[in-house]
Amino acid sequence: MPYSGKKATKYNILNYMLNHGDTSKVELAKQLNLSMPTVLTNVNELIETGLVTEKGELESTGGRKAVLIGLKSDYRYALGIDITANHLGIVLLNLCGEILEQKRVRMKFDADLSYYEKLAEELKKIYEPRIDADKILGVGISLPGIINQAEKLLVKSHALHLENYSLKMIGQILAMPVYYENDANAAMLAENPQKLKNSVYLSLNNTLGGAVCIDGALFTGQNRRAGEFGHMILVPDGKKCYCGKYGCADAYCAASVLTQGGKNRLEEFMESIQTDVKTKEVWEEYLANLAILISNLRMSYDTDIILGGEVGGYLQDYMVELGRKIFKYNLFDDDLSYLKNCSYRKEASAVGVAKQFFWKVMETI
Repeated sequence: MPYSGKKATKYNILNYMLNHGDTSKVELAKQLNLSMPTVLTNVNELIETGLVTEKGELESTGGRKAVLIGLKSDYRYALGIDITANHLGIVLLNLCGEILEQKRVRMKFDADLSYYEKLAEELKKIYEPRIDADKILGVGISLPGIINQAEKLLVKSHALHLENYSLKMIGQILAMPVYYENDANAAMLAENPQKLKNSVYLSLNNTLGGAVCIDGALFTGQNRRAGEFGHMILVPDGKKCYCGKYGCADAYCAASVLTQGGKNRLEEFMESIQTDVKTKEVWEEYLANLAILISNLRMSYDTDIILGGEVGGYLQDYMVELGRKIFKYNLFDDDLSYLKNCSYRKEASAVGVAKQFFWKVMETI
């Protein structure tokens, strides 16, 4: 914790609201182990700053109704961008983490000035009609690759075909504070790791990635490569992966397996599962391979596994079918309660990387 004394108390209250949403003074006292007078004093001071507001009354359980309090949603905003090889995913969030605007633009990545100028134009379209720029805390950008935060450097990205690539130009063009994060790590951050405590995030996008959360914080490993589940060998000497190896999980479990390398739309594939025999066969094979990967991750981490990414957004309707296949490989668990569906079906990476700016509100207290 960066603060002490009274400032630390305010920090803890705001941090709880950021992770758990609207609450009550009684709940804050209970969860943060604070006295009611301490909670009342600090909450009232936070209300005076404009950061916190009263949001009505909770249902009475006998006696006086408790007042619902929470972050003032329009106090500040943040933008998130997910850069992929062929698309931009953009979101505008309020302080409560609610998506006010989102769009997906088909735009092939190009490490050229014109690409970033176009990116800046698309970004302005999403916030200029409704938000003053001075109320935006910053822009979070997620990318598929290993990122050196301190140097603002994309160390390696197979998907974008870049190595030791400076990201500083993006911040200069956007003229806003910018935060960079690996796309799978960003998707995990969208799930609020401090609330999750321990979990693994499996990002099933056109490239397959992952993230690991331990004790409420991202675990990145010695070289920021933790969670590279897409490049674990699933089938020795199997299909060739875009990284150059053979048999990687990415070649069997990425969304591109279902869209013929991105030539088709995932929505169309999912809609045709029940009507087209060939599509159904591809889906069954996909789930079988995914079951092996999930079983391996469960054996490795023994913690909750969140199914995210584009495919993860659809898996809620196929959990029973997927579960049957997992049980073939996992004889240690007798239920699938550890398997979770993602909170954001679309643009999770953009949401997660944008949310990082909300901790900046702590600096205003």
